[in-house]
Amino acid sequence: MSELAGIFLNAMLPIFLIAGAGYLVGKWLKIDPRSVSQMVFYLFSPCLVFTLLTENQLTGNDIFRMIGFAALIAIITGALALFVGRVFKLERSIVVVILLTTIFSNVGNYGLPLNLFAFGEQALAHATLYFVTNLILLNTLGVVIASMGNTSFKESLIRLVKFPSSYALVAAILFSQLHWRLPEPLVRTVNLLGDATIPSMLVVLGLQFQTASWRGNIQALSFSNIIRLLVSPALAFGLCILFGLKGVARQAGILESAMPSAVLASILATEFNVQPALVNTVVFISTVLSPLTLIPLVAYLR
Repeated sequence: MSELAGIFLNAMLPIFLIAGAGYLVGKWLKIDPRSVSQMVFYLFSPCLVFTLLTENQLTGNDIFRMIGFAALIAIITGALALFVGRVFKLERSIVVVILLTTIFSNVGNYGLPLNLFAFGEQALAHATLYFVTNLILLNTLGVVIASMGNTSFKESLIRLVKFPSSYALVAAILFSQLHWRLPEPLVRTVNLLGDATIPSMLVVLGLQFQTASWRGNIQALSFSNIIRLLVSPALAFGLCILFGLKGVARQAGILESAMPSAVLASILATEFNVQPALVNTVVFISTVLSPLTLIPLVAYLR
């Protein structure tokens, strides 16, 4: 019990305290979450991706194994969500909600700091690969799911082209493989911007929960949370063997797979008017429930 309490106090409580501070300050000053999240998305996150992947000397095999692992987790959980929708004959909009909240998890705002606090900076580098993969899928597959075919594949690709962390990933791979290094003034600039990512993400997490709704469909809430918090990490244990993930890569991959539903799923649902109140409810409840599954998981992985 003391170990579980220690994990909560040292690895999880700082996350909720910073997110809570973001929530309170946002309420007080009426801060728009979108403007802050765009700063994180377009400026801070790409610098963090580049810094972590170049400084931690990950090999090409490390990078592509984690990307494949994260993509397969998303594919399998999505297939499970479709299966559940078909078996229980759920409405199309409810199936879309379950897809959005099971395929896409909060691997950035929540997963990155938790990996850092629980397993250290090397695990954070592996978790960053999972984060980038999840965001790429969200900006392509997520758009298609949310629009249910109303958005063209071309538009999805255009959104992907605007995704800066994709370029940071490619640049980091090139710099690592060719042993290049940025000039020292640029190194310091990129490092400082990257260091701002995690605290900013946690503030954004709190800001975005200002729009949380307390109403929801019980079936969607149940299925989404079971798949996201229980089934997904169970799958990850088996897929780690398939992809040969060991050590900190295994810790990071399994922990990222167990994250609650992505706050970005709420943004997609709002943009395409796919029951945004229900999606907000699923995201909020999965985040509140997540310590019950994540604390024992971190203890086991240690």
